[in-house]
Order: sequence, then structure tokens, then C-alpha cells
Amino acid sequence: MADKEQVQLGDVQHTLLITLSARAAETAKRRPVLRDPMAVSIVDSIGFDTDKYGSGWGDSVAVIRTSIFDHWVRSFLVDHPQGTVVELGCGLNTRFERVDNGSVHWVDVDLPDVIELRRRFFADTDRRTAVAASVLDGSWLDVVVERPGPYFFAAEGVLVYLPEDEMVAAMGSLARRFPGAFAAFDSYAPTMLRQQHSQADRKQMPAKWAWATNDPAALVGRMGMRVVESASVGKPPKAVFDALPARYRLLLPVVNPIVQGFGALTLCRA
Repeated sequence: MADKEQVQLGDVQHTLLITLSARAAETAKRRPVLRDPMAVSIVDSIGFDTDKYGSGWGDSVAVIRTSIFDHWVRSFLVDHPQGTVVELGCGLNTRFERVDNGSVHWVDVDLPDVIELRRRFFADTDRRTAVAASVLDGSWLDVVVERPGPYFFAAEGVLVYLPEDEMVAAMGSLARRFPGAFAAFDSYAPTMLRQQHSQADRKQMPAKWAWATNDPAALVGRMGMRVVESASVGKPPKAVFDALPARYRLLLPVVNPIVQGFGALTLCRA
């Protein structure tokens, strides 16, 4: 790691290395769930403890989750090819590179230290821009409204780190300002929250989830939205499941009865 550039990020922001590492590791497999050569390149150029932020079964969970978000965004773009996708807490995600149809507009939102790091690898274009702001800071909404609708807001692996009431208020503001917009987010049950806190302590990672729920639909209602589709890593949408490598298509039906109550991915609409 001596010849790599070290990453300086806040506690929660460091969690972007978990999903980055997972996508890079998956890309190296013979039959990956997704391919992300940009993640491989970034991992090769920056220094971080891969044992702390990557490896293990959590990598598979992360890439399947990402694939579900990709699927929902692609489906949105089929109907709205020139619409706008907003990546909340974008980290070093490369969803734009995976789903770009040549006409979508895109806004990446994250805290200033993440955007500073991100600009080393991604440049703004006439269709894509990065905004340094907290998800809880409504100023970024002014940037989004300048882009053409309809809108899709993707919040993968970010809302659970925000105080619940503040997060609900921010998503509610989004729903009121962009009626008809789609949003997707992940949530986890109290059992998983306790496990995440335990793992964070074990790995000496200060970032911990702030809330959990057994009822994502009720949370969506508080946001002023309605549920369009629910999924989980154990039971992804059929199109995602059918595209998975054989090892996952064989394993997921077996493990789903065990993990189905652990968490959910929710697609909703304002």
C-alpha cells in the first residue's frame, strides 16, 4: 500500500469502500454477478485495508443488492430514457457506467470529502454532475430540479446511517417537490442492526446503522410515498434472479427462508 494514495474520509463515508471492494472482487470472478472494471481500477490506485472493508459473504450480498438497484434504474430508463437519476450517497458507485443509455441525466450527491475523492476518477459532463452536500441538506434539490423529469432517486446503503426522523423528513421533502418521482432504498430488521453493530465493533469501524424496521411500507408511508415493489437479496426480482450465475440461482431459494426477514429493498413512488 506504500505506493497507493491513501484515502481520507469521515467514518460513515469510509463505508463506500465496502461496496467498492465487493464490486472489484466480483469483477475478477469467471462468472460475476456484475462487471465493474472501474471499481478494479480504483481499488488498484488507492490504499485501504481490504480485510477490514472487503471479503466474505457480505460481498455477495452487496453485489446482488447493487444488481437489484441497477435493474430498477434500467427499468425506469426504458420508460423515461431522458429522465434524471439521482444517486444519493453515491460514494464511488459506477451505476452510471453500467446503465447509461446515452441520454439519461444524472446527479451524484455525497458529502464534500467523498465528492473530492470522486472527482479524481469521474468528470462532470453535460449529462452528469456531482454535488457536494448531505442528503439531509435540501440545497441539492435545487440542482436536480434543473434537470428534466421524470426522476429516480437511488439511495443504496445510505439512509440507514442517517437519524431516522431526519431521514424521513428529507425523503418527505423530496416527495413533495417531485410528485410522481421514484425512489429506491434498502432497510434492515432489528436483528441485522444488532449484527451490524457487533461487526462494526469487531472491525473497529465507527460507522453504525442508526435505525431498523420490520415494516418498510410504514416507513414509506411516513415519507409520503407508496410502495411499488419490494425485494430482498434472498428473493430478487425475477429478471435479476434469472440473470444471476448458476451458483446463486441454486443457493438463494435455499437460504431465502432463513434470511427473508433480515432486510428489504423497496421501490416506491411519490
